[in-house]
Amino acid sequence: MNTFSIAIHGGAGTLVKGMMTSELEATYRAHLKNALDQGYALLENGGTAVDAVEKAVQVLEDSPLFNAGKGAVFTATGTHEMDASIMDGKTLNAGGVSLITGIKNPVSLAKAIMEKSEHVFLAGEGAMQFAKELEYKLEDASYFYDELRHQQWVDIKDTDSFQLDHATKKDSKFGTVGAVACDQNGNIAAATSTGGMTNKKWGRVGDSPMIGAGNYANNKTCAISCTGSGEFFIRGVVAYDVACLMEHKNMSVKEASEEVIHKRILEIGGDGGLIAVDTLGNISMPFNTEGMYRASKSSQGDEEISIYK
Repeated sequence: MNTFSIAIHGGAGTLVKGMMTSELEATYRAHLKNALDQGYALLENGGTAVDAVEKAVQVLEDSPLFNAGKGAVFTATGTHEMDASIMDGKTLNAGGVSLITGIKNPVSLAKAIMEKSEHVFLAGEGAMQFAKELEYKLEDASYFYDELRHQQWVDIKDTDSFQLDHATKKDSKFGTVGAVACDQNGNIAAATSTGGMTNKKWGRVGDSPMIGAGNYANNKTCAISCTGSGEFFIRGVVAYDVACLMEHKNMSVKEASEEVIHKRILEIGGDGGLIAVDTLGNISMPFNTEGMYRASKSSQGDEEISIYK
């Protein structure tokens, strides 16, 4: 049987260490462990990598601690616009969704796009129409309300500034979420979900829902979920870049992911991190920021839950 494993992230760079209390850190670790354990349990019971990454991301979306689903940030107009994507490394089937509101688990809508539509990427009103046809329940805006998130927005609304999740100038606690997994059959998958950036305008979309930029999976190489400065991850086609280095330069998943995060993305001014897994269950979780909420677990008995370097 193949070594099976899963890795998750809850955003890179988020909390400056001096602002993290021991109570808050324990809460984060508990939420990360819950998502990790639920995803891993599916793999352990013979479930697919696709189902495992969906489950882990759903759990993170349901937590107000992270900028996805329930914890999504406020836009310039005081609403929530969420993005997500998922990809199956076995078939290269993928689903992405952007600029949606009221959907409790955007990752599941991305999976529905992958499995139930002829398309890869739906956005805005059209994506909402698709969700309604599938009879998705729309949550009231109050479900997504978080006091700290709201205060973040109030501090900069009516200005031209926007706030990336992991900017050091803020004391907030959230980040894009994601998961990668390798199942017992050696198939891999990746999923990513986000609420974007605080005070974002004009329907801005980051890397999270974009296949190849913030999310990618291919059984030939690896599965990747990214978190960081989205504009730079799009320009660097980061997730696919890691896979390319593995395919064309014969790098390991660790070598390729570290090359991209510690060199290639920095060269164009980006910061952040990623989680990656190959078809042998090897995991890599590099980041070039102060920290990245991350956790991983393997059938060989390895388990890690970490925040800082």
